[in-house]
Amino acid sequence: MTDLSTLRFFRTPAHACSYLEDRQASTLFVDPQATLSPALYSELSLLGFRRSGDYLYRPHCEDCAACIPARVRVSEFKPRRRHRRIRRLNEDLVVSREPARFTRELYTLYADYINQRHGDGDMYPPSEEQFTNFLTCDWADTHFYCFREQGKLRAVAVTDQLQDGLSAVYTFFDASCHERGLGVMALLWQIEQCQRFNLPYLYLGYWIDQCQKMSYKNQYQPLEILRSGAWKDHSEQGD
Repeated sequence: MTDLSTLRFFRTPAHACSYLEDRQASTLFVDPQATLSPALYSELSLLGFRRSGDYLYRPHCEDCAACIPARVRVSEFKPRRRHRRIRRLNEDLVVSREPARFTRELYTLYADYINQRHGDGDMYPPSEEQFTNFLTCDWADTHFYCFREQGKLRAVAVTDQLQDGLSAVYTFFDASCHERGLGVMALLWQIEQCQRFNLPYLYLGYWIDQCQKMSYKNQYQPLEILRSGAWKDHSEQGD
């Protein structure tokens, strides 16, 4: 165990929130000069931190606590009817675990995804430097799970190995394959990978009740959220 009291943290100035209109956001970063490791990452994940590139961070806003860390308790996960349908639609995909590094094949899919799905967001326009700085890491145990249809790359799940689970860092996919539900498929596969590794949790990042973009996380039950320093059940009924 790391003595977390010895870590230094830095807070960014307030800036426009990416998720909620008319809100100001601020982010707490672990000192980039600190010695980071998968073990420290695992400890900080329990406190709601996430990874972006080589950095560990969590929201730290003055007057807002809308961003709530969420994780799936995978041993009890039961796929819904929509999940089962999407799983069947993608039975032909072949999944491979590959090193987390830049390749032209990966970047082409990433750039197309950002251009088609996030043209109005902070990540537009995409660049090779952005791809590397955002998705890869020098110290984390990161892999790209690549989904291919007859050799053609259709989706990539960027996944970090933690001591008690996997962290779903980011997913990008062929946005023209609407019927496949590739984003859902990637999360289902990561849940199954946790089950294969006997890992209890898949960390999903932040759930935001008021943000439609984040509402999909409610579909993966049982979902736990971090409130007041403790992970608590957050169940939602439905099929």
